[in-house]
Amino acid sequence: MQIIFLLSACTSILAVFLICYFLFANGVPAIGKIGIGNFLLGKVWKPTNNLFGIFPMILGSIYVTAGAIVIGVPIGIMTAMYLALFCPKEIYKIIKPAIELLAGIPSVVYGFFGMVVIVPFVRESLGGNGSSMLSASLLLGIMILPTIINVSESAIRAVPENYYEAGRALGATHERSAFNIVLPAAKSGVLAGIILGIGRAIGETMAVIMVAGNQARMPKGLLKGVRTLTANIVIEMGYAADLHREALIATAVVLFVFILMINLSFSMLKRKSL
Repeated sequence: MQIIFLLSACTSILAVFLICYFLFANGVPAIGKIGIGNFLLGKVWKPTNNLFGIFPMILGSIYVTAGAIVIGVPIGIMTAMYLALFCPKEIYKIIKPAIELLAGIPSVVYGFFGMVVIVPFVRESLGGNGSSMLSASLLLGIMILPTIINVSESAIRAVPENYYEAGRALGATHERSAFNIVLPAAKSGVLAGIILGIGRAIGETMAVIMVAGNQARMPKGLLKGVRTLTANIVIEMGYAADLHREALIATAVVLFVFILMINLSFSMLKRKSL
């Protein structure tokens, strides 16, 4: 059994190394041909003219993910606190399965929901054509909720009960004990949920394509269309060839580096908190 477990672990590690090798072996040469400055900081993406600047897509990914964080993180943490410390058992039996069901909905279904509900709502309430950065942020904020809620709830429930009891013994109310003692004690787990939510948001493709407008230009406002890194790859990979295809793989390299930076940042924050 030890050998079987070791082989399973090695298989996972091997898969990561193979993905890294494929991306960097095919993407880094393209960055060299285009020029790292022209590629990362270029503001024009026109493959027909050999212009491969992905700076608009980088900003689009950052802005949409930031909007999703602003929407999803407070709601997710508050919901986790409610489920772990405030929710009656009868209501918990209803809310918890609903959240788990939310986690299992396919991305394309979220995309249809965004097209039918969110895009018209934004168009009629705030103007524009509805397919915009704001619509994408709202949709991603909903999509990351199950991840943040489930991980944060588990972290809050893992806090020893005597922490809460100590706060109550010192005269703190139930709410103060929950928010001033239990929640800070669970901050590493809550932060893990937030990081996983960010990874989900920055890597989401199908739902974003359906509501973001997919305009390969510099973001000009919440009500204007944007294109993210993932959307750029999916939209054009089907017909790309030669340097165009290599540039899309290089875009995947940049996205991969973003995810690595997020994970490393979480590891550093976790070590500091310990």
